[in-house]
Amino acid sequence: VVVLLSLLGLAAAGKLLVVPVDGSHWLSMQEVVDILGQRGHEVVVVAPEVSMRIKPSKNFVMKMYSAPYTQEDLKKEFQAFFHFSFEQGSFLERFVKAYQGIKRITNFGVSSCGHLLQNKELIRYLEESKFDAVLTDPVLLCGAILAKHLSLPAVYFLRGIPCGLDFEATQCPRPPSYVPRGFTQLTDRMTFLQRVKNLLHDIPDIFICDFAFQPYSKLASEFLQQDMNVQDLLRQASVWLLRSEFVLDYPRPLMPNIIPIGGVNCAYKELSQ
Repeated sequence: VVVLLSLLGLAAAGKLLVVPVDGSHWLSMQEVVDILGQRGHEVVVVAPEVSMRIKPSKNFVMKMYSAPYTQEDLKKEFQAFFHFSFEQGSFLERFVKAYQGIKRITNFGVSSCGHLLQNKELIRYLEESKFDAVLTDPVLLCGAILAKHLSLPAVYFLRGIPCGLDFEATQCPRPPSYVPRGFTQLTDRMTFLQRVKNLLHDIPDIFICDFAFQPYSKLASEFLQQDMNVQDLLRQASVWLLRSEFVLDYPRPLMPNIIPIGGVNCAYKELSQ
């Protein structure tokens, strides 16, 4: 009886594959991953050898793959991208710089994901490991591609996805007449002209998302041997862990599989069950 009872504790633990996104995205996810490891779950983190923030830990197993860029290349590109956020200029100037910056960052993400998917030894290890689920940040879609390939439930951990793709994937309404778009400095009480401005703000997003995410569609279609688009990858999520806090963000409709966990990255506090 004692032996059987002791096995119950082992049976409660799961095996989790984590495909993170570097930088501040990982800093938010790391606390969750560390605590899952401390609670007895077997956690495997897959990351490129070249990264800014993703480092080994005693709380999880680290599986690394080669990256097609150097540490200096990565640092230089991210610094240039975030420096743009503080620059002044006309809307057209800022749009062109955003287009160029996002395109370069996307190229880094797609090339890194391509190296992961081409690593036959690592892919074979993932296929044979019998994971229970995949935890990933869908702002880069490599984890979503792996979840589809491995036929595993996908748990998305995110603050948001550009262009409102998360709203489209979850079928949550986001009418421009009521919901102010990011960086417009508008509120939920807008005049007619402000509503028009809010609507027009969505137009550049169409072009930005087209080149920022379509390379992942091509990559997924080639790797999975079936036609896949961004929405197909996003819609497969079983659970969305949304790092939103309605004290700071406008309240919004949520689907039953969307769980707000804002505050996990604001200050240390004991995580809920």
